[in-house]
This record gives sequence, structure tokens and C-alpha cells, in this order.
Amino acid sequence: MSSKGPNPLIGWQVDRAQIRTIGTDLQRPECILAERDGTLWAADARGGVMMIAPDGSQQLITQSVSGHFDLSGDQAQSLLTGTLPNGLAFAENGDILISNFGTDLLEIMSRDGQTRTLYDTIDGKPMGKVNFVLRDSKNRIWITVSTMVNPWNEAIRTGLTDGYVALVDENGIRIVGDGFAFTNEIRLDANEEWLYVAETCAKRVTRLRVQPDGSLTDREVYGPSSLGDGLIDGFAFDAYGNLWCTMIFADRLVAITPEGDALTLLDDGDPALTAAFEAEFATGEPMRFETLAASGGKIAPWLASVTFGGPDLQTVYLGSLKGNTIPYFRSPVAGLPMVHW
Repeated sequence: MSSKGPNPLIGWQVDRAQIRTIGTDLQRPECILAERDGTLWAADARGGVMMIAPDGSQQLITQSVSGHFDLSGDQAQSLLTGTLPNGLAFAENGDILISNFGTDLLEIMSRDGQTRTLYDTIDGKPMGKVNFVLRDSKNRIWITVSTMVNPWNEAIRTGLTDGYVALVDENGIRIVGDGFAFTNEIRLDANEEWLYVAETCAKRVTRLRVQPDGSLTDREVYGPSSLGDGLIDGFAFDAYGNLWCTMIFADRLVAITPEGDALTLLDDGDPALTAAFEAEFATGEPMRFETLAASGGKIAPWLASVTFGGPDLQTVYLGSLKGNTIPYFRSPVAGLPMVHW
């Protein structure tokens, strides 16, 4: 990443008129992987992933199809229980690593849908709410667990710091960082020197220095101590060094510059509903699901992730928990290349 020259995001915002969509009848496309040829892989609440080809054709890939997800019926049942594929990463051979937020497992799925559990416990205990998975250039697997609280909406509050980061390497699985306020997505910088952690219920990004053995040191807040309305969910670096962050429930897209400033790139939330969410969150009590369900915008309801794709990595795809399609638009700067296989 480089911070030389003018920052392309200064003074720039997403042009709503230029937003397009791809994918139809998706179920909870929370995380999106983009291949170099334009193929997209989106997490799907039916128990696997939706593969979307560059021409827009799509195929649901799953070992067995779950029908529990129905936002027109019981939203709480759909969003809080059952299989909920969440964070995705490419395994070394091109298979898909899946952190299942509903079943509390780390899974791996072949491209024909065969699925097996990699981990369901750590230190002999249930893992908790497995949220995200990331593979680095050394083929190590990083995992986040948001909370041990179930259902997860009862952990959406201030003061709870039972989230952790685990690492899988040649020595097996172990916890390498804990005490996080609802650990969500994680990213490495271009040189894999720092691990960046989205602390959802602290509204901030924390980073830790990665040691050669995978241990984490020098913990510090990166950027503002609070990113404002909404709770940080997913993020991704661009090639300049900006960290694009999604603020779920307020449905804002912001970027933290290399200098640590926050820029608002898109604000799709309803002001009244966002204010109601913030007022309840400020009490420190567990959030009522009804308040969560009422929040969000229309472009990517419950905006959850950001992925750079396309041949030049300048197409931005937005993942969401309540959307049924994937919005995308062009960025003035390319994304940071991700580890593939």
C-alpha cells in the first residue's frame, strides 16, 4: 500500500445513480469472494454459497439445502438460527472455507458442494459464534469468534468483550488474541505485518502486529476511536491504503485514510431508524431484535461487507445480511489484491 500522492477518495462519494446489481433471489449474501475472471461466490443461508458467473448466471452450491431462511416470515428465526454461512475464504486448492455463524463451525466445501467440518471446538470447548475466516500467504488460517453468547443479538451491546481471534497453522488451532468487543472481519495489510480487527460493538478498528510465529503484539486502535452511527462489520483495503468499512444497521460505507481520518463514502440509512438504534445501543443493554430488524437502508439492507473485484480490482461489491442481490459500483482506486490459490 502507498500513501504517496493525492488520496483518490478525498472529495469522492458513491454515485447512487451508478450503482448496479448482480444476482437474484440470494439469501443473506453476507460475504463475497471475487475471482480474477469475474466469478463471484456469495455466502448463502441455504447452507453453502451462490456462484455467480461473469455473465450473471448463477448456481447454488451446497451439500444439502436448508429452507429456514424467510425474511417475509419470521426474521428472528431466519437471522439468528439455523445454518448461516458467513465469512468466506479460498483454501489453498480453491475450495471454500466457510465460517458458519449459525452452527458455530469452521467448514470447508469443495466446488461441487461436499462439505466437512474443520473445527467445532478449541481447547476442548465449543468455539462460539464463528464469524470470519482469512487465509494468508503462508497458508495459515485466521478465524474470528464474535461472542460466546447465543442468540448473537443479545451480544450487541457495550461492555461485552468475549470475542477472540484464533490461528490455524502446522501446530493446530489456538487463540492468539482475545478481549474483543464482538470480533468481526479481520484483514492483513499488504506486507502482512499487521492484523486489523473490526470490533463491532466498540465501533472501531483495532490492529495488532503479527509476529513470525503468528502471535500478536502491540495492540492499538487504528483510526478514530468511534466510527460514528452504526456498528462496523466488514472492511477491505484499497491499493492506496484506505480501509473501507461497512457500518451495519446504519448502512454507511466509510473509509479510514492512512492518516487515520474517516471519510463517508455512502450513507443509506434511515435517519430516524438510525437514531432509534443509537439511542438503544447507548443504554448498554442487549439490543432488542425488533430494533435491529427495523434498522438499515435499501441498497444493501444490513450492509455487512465490501469486496473489490473485476479485472482491475476497481469494482466494489457490497454484501448484506438482508439483501437478495449484490449491489456494485466503480471505485476511483483499485482494491488490495487478496490471497487466492
